[in-house]
Amino acid sequence: MKKILLTLGVLSIMSIPALADGNAFTPLDFNDTQYSSSPAAKATSATPSIISNNGEIDMEAIGNGNIQNAIQQLDNAQIDIRNDLLNLKTKFADVDAQYKLVKAERASLRQQIRTIERRIRDIDNAKEKIRRNML
Repeated sequence: MKKILLTLGVLSIMSIPALADGNAFTPLDFNDTQYSSSPAAKATSATPSIISNNGEIDMEAIGNGNIQNAIQQLDNAQIDIRNDLLNLKTKFADVDAQYKLVKAERASLRQQIRTIERRIRDIDNAKEKIRRNML
């Protein structure tokens, strides 16, 4: 029974996109007459121009220009972002180099401190041995 319910649940979830209304993906300015199946309509719609046969301005060609401008602006924004990324990577590399230098200096100082503390302990131990031998 669980397998049947699980199978029905999976099938219903997978069928939701197939049964969904296709209007969600239709652009707002979609024109069904522009995409007719006649060869004459295909020939005229295949070559957009800014000025139509009547001497009027063709809005589709202007829309294409607007899209090209938008693409150009996105390209420029992408270049700016890549430049920012390059600057950040350079700054990160500088900070990382400083971090590694400080880390190496810290390790060196720690080793020097341990060595000096070991010397002090050795001297204290030697003094203590000398005191024991004197008594």
